[in-house]
Amino acid sequence: MECGGNFTPAPTGIRGVRDNRGVGQGLLARRRFGFGESNLHETTSPSPLIVPRSKHRISRADISEHALKVLYRLKDGGYQAYLVGGGVRDLLLGREPKDFDVATDATPEQVRKVFRNCRLIGRRFRLAHVHFGREIIEVATFRGGGQDEDADGGHHIHKGMIVRDNCYGTREEDALRRDFSVNGLYYNIADFSVIDYAGGLDDLRAGRLRLIGDDPEQRYREDPVRMLRAVRFACKLGFNIDSSCERPLFELGHLLRDIPPARLFEEVLKLLQTGLGLCAFEKLRHYRLFAQLFPTTDALLDHEDHNFPITFVSRGLENTDRRIREEQPVTPAFLFAVLLWEPVRRRFTQLLAGDMAANEAMLLAAGDACARQRSLVAIPKRLVLPMREIWSLQPRLERREGKRPHRLLAHPRFRAAYDFLLLRAEAGEVDSALADWWTRFQAANSQTQAEMTAGTTKGRRRRRRAAIEKEMAGT
Repeated sequence: MECGGNFTPAPTGIRGVRDNRGVGQGLLARRRFGFGESNLHETTSPSPLIVPRSKHRISRADISEHALKVLYRLKDGGYQAYLVGGGVRDLLLGREPKDFDVATDATPEQVRKVFRNCRLIGRRFRLAHVHFGREIIEVATFRGGGQDEDADGGHHIHKGMIVRDNCYGTREEDALRRDFSVNGLYYNIADFSVIDYAGGLDDLRAGRLRLIGDDPEQRYREDPVRMLRAVRFACKLGFNIDSSCERPLFELGHLLRDIPPARLFEEVLKLLQTGLGLCAFEKLRHYRLFAQLFPTTDALLDHEDHNFPITFVSRGLENTDRRIREEQPVTPAFLFAVLLWEPVRRRFTQLLAGDMAANEAMLLAAGDACARQRSLVAIPKRLVLPMREIWSLQPRLERREGKRPHRLLAHPRFRAAYDFLLLRAEAGEVDSALADWWTRFQAANSQTQAEMTAGTTKGRRRRRRAAIEKEMAGT
């Protein structure tokens, strides 16, 4: 992606002005976070670069009216108010932001007094959510550096990882504690300027993703999820990860084990279900991060047979990406069923070889896979049931005699199971003739359906278990 073509603020050098307010506080923030005097592109001076409205492309017409209401009401209430983070980044790149976040010097309690439609959430980070129907504007108080611990539960670090952070600070402290420079830009509603403390504008032009600070490893240790965010932003923006920030990715993946599985589930959804899942999957494997999230699947992907099962996972993610681009509905259950299918299939084959009935074998194999995954990426129960139904229907799709196909057509999970079968056929795991049969069966009239089910297996004995095992093994 060529980001320079979409970024218009003075490409040969932004003629901004320096804001000298809070110089002492800025130096203190750098000491707290380990920032040297020359480690940031635009922060060799303790003052930020301020780009006036005439030198950047952000227009209020492109900002959510509800976000503008929040910004103006905070400003009118005597508080500082800034659009911040990904919203500013995307507007500067000419993209439509997914959401709009606000930063302010008002505490969450003060924000709640300004907005009756406000709820306070979070323990690790105390935030205010201002509700406008389905749209939620997230308002965060400026964060400070703090010390390792405080007496009031503000800022606490355990083994290098920030586990609680309600220590409030200044705008500059807030900027320098953010993760990537391109996410550390502020849009000031008071004068419509853009404020840059960490060289984010330079990095936007260069198409570069860079952590704020001179010690990327420390920043990853503070919050290991930043490694996943690096992958996600690199895919979303088409940016290159700065070499100093890329090297630790190969070595620090084990830190993800300290992240709550429920939080990792949300991050995996952001990675794989936003239209760039295949890109994210490939980068996760490249940096050895996928093995930390789905270790059993990753180990089996290394044992390929004519590019299977890697082709199956890739095609599944590609199919999800296509549906998202076409604005078709997608379900996380199908996505996770794809990611965990190979462990389920291998275990199912082993259990069949031990003379276990197919239905029982599939239930046990599915249960084992979900149980192992639960401690790493916590897939909610609401998704586990449809996943298991998609898997359990796969052996049943092999049986096409009598009334069975008609009963399967009426199953609420048939369509997902059929799409799953198509992926298996495309990847070469099962004979494409089986998928073709089901495609024709769905489109046929009742008479043709009767002929198809009568002529195929009428009067035959059930397939021997060995034959089913052979087909499920993809041989």
